Order: sequence, then structure tokens, then C-alpha cells
Amino acid sequence: MKENEKAKYTIWENVTFMIATAWESQKRVLFICLAVVGISLALNLVQLFIAPEILAQVEKEASVQELFLTICLFTGGLFLFQALNAYLATIRMPGEIDVRTAIIRQLTRKNLDTSYPNIHDPAILKLEAQAKRATNGNSDAAEHIWRTITDLLTNVAGFIVYLFLLSNINPLLLLLVMGTAIGGFFISHYIYEWEYRHKEEREVYDKEINYFLVKPRELALAKEIRIFGLAPWLRELRMKSMKALSAFLVRREKAYLWANVVDVALNFLRNGAIYAYLIKQTLDLGWPASKFLLLFSAVGGFTAWITGILTQFNQLHKESLALSRIQEYLHLPEPFSFEEGLPLPLAHDYELTFEDVSFAYPGSDKKILDHINLTIHPGERLAVVGLNGAGKTTMVMLFCGFYDPTEGRVLLNGQDIRAFNRRKYYALISGVFQDFSILDTTIAECVAQTADFDREKVLRCLDQAGLKETINRLPKGMDTHLGREVYLDGIVLSGGQTQRLMLARALYKDGPILVLDEPTAALDPLAESEIYRKYEGMTAGKTSLFISHRLASTRFCDRILFIADGGILEEGKHEDLVAKGGPYADLFEVQSRYYREGGEKNGEEK
Repeated sequence: MKENEKAKYTIWENVTFMIATAWESQKRVLFICLAVVGISLALNLVQLFIAPEILAQVEKEASVQELFLTICLFTGGLFLFQALNAYLATIRMPGEIDVRTAIIRQLTRKNLDTSYPNIHDPAILKLEAQAKRATNGNSDAAEHIWRTITDLLTNVAGFIVYLFLLSNINPLLLLLVMGTAIGGFFISHYIYEWEYRHKEEREVYDKEINYFLVKPRELALAKEIRIFGLAPWLRELRMKSMKALSAFLVRREKAYLWANVVDVALNFLRNGAIYAYLIKQTLDLGWPASKFLLLFSAVGGFTAWITGILTQFNQLHKESLALSRIQEYLHLPEPFSFEEGLPLPLAHDYELTFEDVSFAYPGSDKKILDHINLTIHPGERLAVVGLNGAGKTTMVMLFCGFYDPTEGRVLLNGQDIRAFNRRKYYALISGVFQDFSILDTTIAECVAQTADFDREKVLRCLDQAGLKETINRLPKGMDTHLGREVYLDGIVLSGGQTQRLMLARALYKDGPILVLDEPTAALDPLAESEIYRKYEGMTAGKTSLFISHRLASTRFCDRILFIADGGILEEGKHEDLVAKGGPYADLFEVQSRYYREGGEKNGEEK
């Protein structure tokens, strides 16, 4: 967020949000903050009075016992308050981390629960990244704000106490002290804000350096780095980014030099005036040296409190901007109904309908689907085929409820799905999608998506997906770990094996609606044929939607839709569409000719 950009939430609203979060997750953080303020102020006052009081005892020619007692009292006070300060500093961090962790949990829940369109909106993705940055570490806003609040309250309390101590000082001198402190702060602040004003430039350099440090370590790039000899090129790119960052830092330090010059000049002016005034008062009024020392130290401390208030308030303002991003993300409006949505209709079978549906992705005017009317009857196996980019996956997105249509309605048993609790609607659907992910867990947990699973059902689903024999050959069977980011003994499945695993996962969920979006794209022809033979058993009693660009793979479906140019061009059974001699038949001929020619060439080579 830019410095002059207005935050949606005020400083007070953000501080209140943090206090409420701490009260729910770790109340002791609040009490420790107040204790730190009191102890810090007490320690400062002991440090302020110790030298003047000892000097005062010497001036009045106190006995050795009185002098020793004074030294012991102040020394004991120093030890006590320093020990308490150190103790509080030790115990405060775990609680502050707990509060930050509670906010991270809120952000994670929001990310997992938010409506699907939100996770693809560039503006929301940027907002989420900014919110996460505010929770990354101890020095970020979601945790450091407690230090800022504590320091601000300490400085305000110190300012009030010192203002009382200096009540008999000439008001003009106090105004001079306050003026030089405030003026020096704003001048130095403007200069030191140079990096903040150029933070986007700094972020570019940091991101580039981090990218070229992290990316080459990824397993996915290991083969390319070695085959193409990319290491020297990657080092060259990293060095280029580091040189750019070094030049940026040189420019920053040149700017900061002027802040030091201004600070020295104002300190000379302020201290010179204070010395002159206090020396004159001491000579004219006969002040003892102890009072001179106390007042001079108090004026210096008074200046530090003023600067501290301004510094900490400025820091609080910056951290409030970051916390505002957290609140904005947590309070994002949801386009879908969740808890408040209607319950699903009670039924054994479900019918899905497109009623005059059109759709364009957010931020685009191009319609991917244009006024489509379609009904998938209960228990029907529907195949949707077409060239890449025809809108097959978009149709899946709408049927699954990941997006709402731009125009028209998607109906479940005759009722608009927008009225339902969208999470309950998702529970009806088992799916295998083109873009899937696997967590580093055991194979069984990946299939069941829970640690409490039915082992027999997992084996049955692996068998239906054609992966049972492969899994049984592993030393730990279905208890084998997947991936190597968490477990050293984890395995990495091939693309085809991973796709079969995703199919087993969909079968385990056993939803009444089965959606398969290119589920065999990574399989070889024999494995693909095996899946097709089992497809009838997989879909028994289910409403199913099968998406493919391979026309021969859809023969087992009850009905085939051929879509192009955002609409349904042809529909019917495979044999009928081939006999019709239309676009479906033409594309089928092209694909089948490829396989025939490939087979002939392979035969000649043999």
C-alpha cells in the first residue's frame, strides 16, 4: 500500500481488532503490555534520579551510611526493574506469536473457504499476499504491533511525567525543545522514508534475488538445469539482480546522510540553548549542581519522549496499513451463499440443467459459452467433446458451482444452485480435474482425504482406478508416503499413476454426481481402455459428466455433446454422430486416421 493511499480501516479499528484477537487467543499479551509500560517508566525514572540524588547527598555532606543507603536503594531499584523488564521481554514473545498464529489461522480459513472466483481475482490475490506479508515473522505488523503499542504508551506516559518535572522551566525553552524535536523528526522522517517511497523498486530486486535463489532448487527444474547447462545463466541473472540491489542501497545511504546532518545541527541548537539557560539559572538563583544535572537530563529525556511518540505513532500508522489489509481480506464479500444458503433437495437422483446459460470470465467481455440450454438427466452418462478452448472445462466449472453464469441459471432438480448452501452443493460432486494437487500424506489418506478411513473401500477404489497392483507392490502398500518434501521415504508417482490416484479419490468420495475432466489425458492407450471398461461400474446410479478431446473415448456414454464457438454444435450417440457426417465425424476421422497411421508406421518399423 502506498503511503498516501487511504486504508479501509482506521488505526483505532485495527488496534481494536488486534485487542479482540488477543483477548480470544492469548489474554496475557494485553496484561504484559501494560506491565511493560509501567516497569519501563519506573526504570527510566530510577535512571533519571540516581545521579542527581547521589550528588545531592554529597552536596549536603550526608554521612557515609546515608550515602551508602541511597546508592543501595537506587542500585536495588535498577536491578529490580531491569530484572522485571528482562523477564517480561522473555515471556511476552510466545504470547505475541500465538496471536499472530491465530490471525494466520483466520487467513488460512478464509483462503480455504472463500468463493472460488475470489482465488482467481488478481486484485484479491494481491490483497491476500499483502495480508500474508503482515503475518510472516516477528517483525511484521501482526506481531510487532504489540511492541509498537507498548513503546507508544511508554513514551506518552514518560512525556506526561517529564512535563510535570519541568513545570518550573521557562515555557519558551520547552517550546524550543518541542519545536526542534518535532522539526527534526519530520525532516529525518522524510529522508528516512526514502526507502519506503521506493519500496516497490526494492521489492522487485528482492523478489528477483529470491526467485533465482529458490527456483533452481526445485526438483521440477533439475533435469533442465543439467541438460541445457542453465547453471551459469542462472548465476548471471542472480548477480545482475544483486548488483541492481547494491546500487539501490548506495542511493539510499546517500539520502540517509542528510538525516544525520540535520540531526546534529538541531541537537547542537537545542543543547546549546538548554546549557545557556540552565547555567544562567544556576548562577542567578544559586541552584545546586544536582538540580542542574536533574533538569538537564530531564530536558534530554523530554526530547526523547517527544521523538518516541512521533516515531511510534508513525510506526503504528504503517502497521495499521498492513493490518487493514488483513481485515479487508478477512471481510471480503462472498458471491456465493454458504451457511445462510438453503438446504439441498432430498433426492436419490439429481438432474442438472443449463437454462439459457452464457459465461465470460471476470474481467473479459468474450463469452466462452453463449446461451446454452442443456439437461443432464438423473443417472445419465453425458460426454462433452470439442477442440481445445471450446469451453468444455468452463462448462464443468459452472456445473460444479465454481462460477455462477454471467447470464442464465444452473439448476439442480429445477432449482437455481445460487440459492443453496454452496458447500453442501459441493458435497454432491466427486471430480477429477485437469489441475489437481497431491499433499504429502500416505496413499490411503490421499484417496480418503482424511486420517480416519475405510481401508477396504480405499483398496476397492484403487482397484477400480487400475492402481491396486502398483500399490500392492510397494513395501508399505497404501501406507506408503507420497512426495519428498515432508517424508524422506516418499515416492513420486508418474503422471498416469497420479491421474489414476485422483480417480480413486473421486470414487472414494462417492458423490451422486461424478465429473471427469480429461481424466485419462496422461494415460497410455491400453490404460485408458482399461478405465473405459470400468466406467460403467464407476458411474452406476450416478449422474456423470465426462469431458474429453478424444472422441473415441466417449462411446460408452449415453449421449455426446460436441461443442464449438460457445454453443452445442451437435449431440447424440457416437454411432449416430459419425453416420451424420458433420463436424463430429470429421474430427473423429482425423483422430482415428492419426492412430491408424501411427499403427502402420509402428508395424513397418517392427
